[in-house]
Amino acid sequence: MIYLVIASLSWSLVGVLVKTAAFQFDPYTITFARFSIGVLALAGFALAARHSLKPAVLNRWIWVGAIGKSVNYLFENVGVSQGFAYGNVLVFPTQTVVLLLLGIFLFKEKLSGRSWTAAAIVVAGVLLITWNGRPLSAPLGEQGWLAVVFIASGVGAALHLFSQKMLLDAMKDVSMNYSIFLWAAILCALPLPAAADWSGTFVPGAWAAAVALGLITGLSFLLSSKGMRSVKFSVAAIVFNLPVLFTVLWAVVFYREPVTAYIAGGAVVVAVGMTMLNWPSRARSAA
Repeated sequence: MIYLVIASLSWSLVGVLVKTAAFQFDPYTITFARFSIGVLALAGFALAARHSLKPAVLNRWIWVGAIGKSVNYLFENVGVSQGFAYGNVLVFPTQTVVLLLLGIFLFKEKLSGRSWTAAAIVVAGVLLITWNGRPLSAPLGEQGWLAVVFIASGVGAALHLFSQKMLLDAMKDVSMNYSIFLWAAILCALPLPAAADWSGTFVPGAWAAAVALGLITGLSFLLSSKGMRSVKFSVAAIVFNLPVLFTVLWAVVFYREPVTAYIAGGAVVVAVGMTMLNWPSRARSAA
């Protein structure tokens, strides 16, 4: 249980950490740091556990995961750097809805009435957060375009998780994540010569935040996998939805960011819908 809680809380801190890192670094550098430091953390874990450090090259799902996760992190970093630290709360429900659609169209999965209701609740929460009380005549005015950025990030996150689903039977957790994050780090290093833009002032907190983001990237997925083996799925479903609520809380606590009733209410609606969607039915529990 403790592994799940640590992983969930670490994901909820991503927004404020990216916001802090942005005082020194541009979104491209933050993205590269998240992957490169994450790869180093995974390499250390792999060596300690005597796993192979040879990355997979020819597996297409490794590249789907690397490209998807790169899109996820880059768009998330751009959105948080330009907007509020809680903006990435849209990533979680978008990821859930995209995975749901992939299951329906690619795996021909059939959803129960409760699942459709839960999905509708999730979408309603997303729309509430995206709207945020702005005039309907200008839904993308002010910072509304950032909602599109975070939704794109959620699509990338869904592609990464989808690739993991396809690789579970063929690769171990450490090798799979090491390969995906290594190639993602290389992909994200390509634009750095032209796009990197560091602040001239040394900001220790920004460096610490970048390192923390990398450690979260490298270790949180391993902690969540380990935790899933020791608790009931219904418990895990609740814990995995905590980032939606805590992301907003940390933005208020650390940056005093203004949170409207639309944002707070939308986050609660999303958390409720995602919990309903992930909660196992009696038939599935029996199976």
